[in-house]
Amino acid sequence: MSLENEHRLRFRDAMASLGAAVNIVTTDGTEGRCGITATAVCSVTDTPPTLMVCVNRNSAMNAVFQKNGRLCVNVLNHDQEELACHFAGMKGSTMDERFGWDVWDKGILEQPLLRNALANLEGEITQVQDIGTHSVYMVEMKQIVVSDDGHGLVYFKRKFHPVIHKILEPTS
Repeated sequence: MSLENEHRLRFRDAMASLGAAVNIVTTDGTEGRCGITATAVCSVTDTPPTLMVCVNRNSAMNAVFQKNGRLCVNVLNHDQEELACHFAGMKGSTMDERFGWDVWDKGILEQPLLRNALANLEGEITQVQDIGTHSVYMVEMKQIVVSDDGHGLVYFKRKFHPVIHKILEPTS
C-alpha cells in the first residue's frame, strides 16, 4: 500500500473517532428532489445564520443540490436511524420511495422538511467551493425550526448511537 493510501485510511480512521450529528440534507427544485445522509455539517456563523455542508463531488446528487440552489438540513432524532440508513443508500430504496413516506412537509423555500426532526434548517446556497473530493456549500438559513422533544443521533466509530438528553434535577 502506498504511503498516500495509508495516510488517507488513517485519516478516515481518525475521523471515525470524531462523533458527529446525523442529518438528512434534502433539496427540491427545477433539477428534481433528492436527499443524502450527512455528518459533514457544521455552523459557520450566526450573523447571518450560516451552515457549511459538504457533499461528495462524485455523487449524482451534488449537481442537483448546486443547480437547485436551496436545501434543508434535517437534524435527526434518535428514532430516525432507519431513515438515515435509507438516505445513505444502505437499504436499496429509491429516491421516490424515500420521499413517498408520510414524514415530509415543505418549508418556506419549498424544501423537504422532515417531521419530528430535532431541527430543520432551510436555506439558500450562497457559495460553493470544491476541495479535494467534496463540494463545500455555504448555506444561509431562511427558516429554522427547532423541537424540544427527542434525543440526538450521532455517528461514531462507523455506527449510529443515540444521545440521550437528560434534564438533571438540582441537588440540595
